[in-house]
Amino acid sequence: MIITNGDYVDLETPNGLMRTHILKPAAPGRYPAILLYSEIFQVTAPIRRTAAMLAGHGFIVAVPEIYHEFVPAGEIFPYDQAGSDRGNALKTTKTIAGYDADSRAVVDHFLSRPDCNGKIGVMGICIGGHLAFRAAFNPEVLGTVCFYATDLHKATLGAGMHDDSLVRTEDIKGELFMVWGRQDPHVSLEGRTAIQARLNQAGTRMSWIEVNGAHAFLRDEGIRYDPDLAHSMMQLVFNFFHRRLSEGDHAV
Repeated sequence: MIITNGDYVDLETPNGLMRTHILKPAAPGRYPAILLYSEIFQVTAPIRRTAAMLAGHGFIVAVPEIYHEFVPAGEIFPYDQAGSDRGNALKTTKTIAGYDADSRAVVDHFLSRPDCNGKIGVMGICIGGHLAFRAAFNPEVLGTVCFYATDLHKATLGAGMHDDSLVRTEDIKGELFMVWGRQDPHVSLEGRTAIQARLNQAGTRMSWIEVNGAHAFLRDEGIRYDPDLAHSMMQLVFNFFHRRLSEGDHAV
């Protein structure tokens, strides 16, 4: 579908305005919505291209700036050591309550939009995969995709580095789609095994895929990008969201 991709809204949160980028089908109608969480580098060009692909499949996509409390609206971090250090430092400066308030603000925004049909999904990459997992605690979320969710097995997200994400697994009422790279040093085999065991113990509805890929294999920039894996996984993502959120390319 033809999309619009230059819009944004500044959403109210307990910690100030959160710049949230909106990409959506250009054709009039009501559509399902997807909250897309970025990596620690914020809304970079690869993240915008991922959002554009989702929007082109018939979804309203909202991409919040995850560190809006700490940096000016629109700022992104470079894909280098300095950018990584900045993003990782802020990852454990921001509070868990702040992350959760952000997801709630986007869900509420979707529900208020006249062009949204009320069916909501979430997708996240890297730290965004962990944030997507937590966003799935919102009862309106029907389906969630997590790409190599960092720190989930260690429970070290947020200020204090002691999150309750896996503890709250039973709060997830929708379906999960978990994707991992077997050559990802950030989430070891032991970590993946622990996460899977917890999800199985909770009876979570989920699909679980491990591929021979490195961390950031989805990102279409840098030496770890694997186009074949990225394209095949994204096709599964499109199928998952169409199944969970229904076709949305016509008025309801």
